[in-house]
Amino acid sequence: MSRKSSGVLSFLSILVLTFAFYCILKLMTQKNDNGPAAIEAAEFHPDGRMSAEDLLALGRLSDPQMSPDGSRILYGVSYTSVEENRACRQIFVCNRDGSGRIQLSHDGSSISNARWFDDRHILFLQKGQIWSAVIRKDGKLGRRTQLSQVEEGISEFAISPDKANILYISTVKGSVKRPSDCWADLPKADAYEADDLMNRHWDHWVTDIPHSYVAALDIRGKQPVTREKSIDLLGAGCPFELPTEPFGGMEQLSWNPDGRHIAYSCRRKAGRDYAFSTDSDIYIYDILSGATVQVCEGGGYDTDPVWSPDGGRLAWISMERDGYEADQQRLMLADISYGEDGMAKVGKSCCISAGFDRNVAGPVWENESTIWFNSLVDGIQAIYRAVEFSSYGARDCDAEKACGGREDISGWALVRVTAEDDWHDYGSPFHIEPDGIWCSSQSMNRPTELVKLELGGEEGPAIQAITNENGALFSQLEDPKMEARMIRTVDGKDMLTWVMYPPHFDPSKTYPAITICLGGPQGTISQSWSYRWCYRLMAEQGYIVVLPNRRGTTAFGQEWCEQISGDYAGLNIEDYKSAARALKAEPYVGKMAACGASYGGYSVYYLAGHNEDDLFDCFIAHAGIFNEEQMYYSTEEMWFPEFDNGGLGRGYLSGSPWSKLPEAQKHYSMSPHKFVENWHTPILCIHGAMDFRIPYEQGLAAFNCARMMGVEARLIVFPEENHWILSPQNALFWHRSYFEWLDRWCR
Repeated sequence: MSRKSSGVLSFLSILVLTFAFYCILKLMTQKNDNGPAAIEAAEFHPDGRMSAEDLLALGRLSDPQMSPDGSRILYGVSYTSVEENRACRQIFVCNRDGSGRIQLSHDGSSISNARWFDDRHILFLQKGQIWSAVIRKDGKLGRRTQLSQVEEGISEFAISPDKANILYISTVKGSVKRPSDCWADLPKADAYEADDLMNRHWDHWVTDIPHSYVAALDIRGKQPVTREKSIDLLGAGCPFELPTEPFGGMEQLSWNPDGRHIAYSCRRKAGRDYAFSTDSDIYIYDILSGATVQVCEGGGYDTDPVWSPDGGRLAWISMERDGYEADQQRLMLADISYGEDGMAKVGKSCCISAGFDRNVAGPVWENESTIWFNSLVDGIQAIYRAVEFSSYGARDCDAEKACGGREDISGWALVRVTAEDDWHDYGSPFHIEPDGIWCSSQSMNRPTELVKLELGGEEGPAIQAITNENGALFSQLEDPKMEARMIRTVDGKDMLTWVMYPPHFDPSKTYPAITICLGGPQGTISQSWSYRWCYRLMAEQGYIVVLPNRRGTTAFGQEWCEQISGDYAGLNIEDYKSAARALKAEPYVGKMAACGASYGGYSVYYLAGHNEDDLFDCFIAHAGIFNEEQMYYSTEEMWFPEFDNGGLGRGYLSGSPWSKLPEAQKHYSMSPHKFVENWHTPILCIHGAMDFRIPYEQGLAAFNCARMMGVEARLIVFPEENHWILSPQNALFWHRSYFEWLDRWCR
């Protein structure tokens, strides 16, 4: 081939590649019709009630980031198109007070993980790669530059404090193989091959697992990030996950302010050991030497590491017991020093939340002696700060106010910041200043928005709204009335039960009611907003919604939380009945349903076999546990049933169906499937076929048994959904089916 021909081909190759890149960029940035206008155009019922269509039209705000100079907030909002059966996430920017809101992107594909590089440049993820762009003076997004070329794709990233490097999450081959992995001549064979436990996670087979990487960052894109030029924090061929599946993300890794060290949480186990353990630990990785230092060892989950501003301390969330997912979440602290060679050294560590009988979540440092966090307390997700006693004078608060005068052995005091009568769930602060904090806020009546909490008030902080993404819809609706009732349990305790009434509630009329059975089994019914089980939407359809914080909920102390383990069929079931009877005794309550998902589905199936007094007029179980023995044999993470099924941390297989422990034998003898001969109340069974936590055979078996007993029943299976129903059209069908069943039997 002549040199001239070669030159022509090279030119053509460049032209083709340029055109391909243009097409990809055009596809990514093409205007998407999903957006705020869809909220204003949402159709209402003739009587002005919120509909399931309206719920899906809401903008879902997330991931706020304050600019380095503290003047602007970058955040994302996802909008759903039912017609296209997908959601698309756009990015916005506004001033710190909420003014000057600008939609930066109008793309046909989602943008996520948007981060400030400096006060003008942002980095973000789109189509699995990292891009950079300038926010122009007119507020629009300028020219975009692709910064990565990672074939496996990138799910999240974090920029180092010195801007020289980037930490990102991608995938490597997992333990499960496909036929083509072994036999090149079988490219169309479809099978999964596994040799150990933990071959599935939530809704997927473990053909790939997450690993985390460090690479040099070139904001110009001339030296793109590639896998070949990246460092795997765990090392090539390592079988462990980083971060931990199925829900772990970049919050499990944290840059030290020096830009040299990375703290991370990892469960260094695989196969059977992984399936029966929650033992993740905290490690520090040195990107210069490649050395790793272990910060803590043993116990249960150790997660969410965060560095102090000077890099001299590391805080994280820790559970004491291995194998127990609902153990108390404690706030831990370790001193970190550095040798002459710059290597990190771990000093003394302690629990700084000792004596605080609630869970700690989302720690954020303000300075070397103050950590902010949130905690579910008495049915509300409040904001707290932990302050060293030595710094109280400067913080204008004292030990008397902080811990009732008791100075804890840790030398820290925990102070509640948000008011006890403030019925909102708050996220951890994303920006902190002496006079206020910026954070997210939500309630059962409103989805997530951004607020500033102005500090210094004697009755709690004043709340300044920053965003109002869904105001167009909610300005046309009247908020349902919310009530907090304390209901007496069968053993004489007080149980917080939220009650939500329909808009324009009239106590002289009669309304149907829904008792919500909580999943978990450990969890809390707080003031959180949900797009799957939206209590406001239920109230808008004319139902009184009864929300008991029964035994097993996490916001009322560890004893209340832990009682449910090994006692699924016991006191928490009686708690549901106590709440239902208390409300049904009211003259304005007519027929009542019991509805729940996951462990809440277990509760529904169990109540169906113990509904002798016809307390409930119909049931709905979503992704519920029906047969405890089959659940143990077929779920993926074995620590989940091992502890709660009577094992209670007493050793390997102590919670198995063949265990000789009395608690385990009692637990399995009370499985809902043992009582189907008592079923006589209409029941709707819903399940996702891709649910690997509670496999769909559970819902299928419950429906089959109901029909065998001659009970009115309906089965709905979503072939491509998991434990949750995520596809927009499937979600809309779910809501329509849910209310159709309720209206049929409770109206």
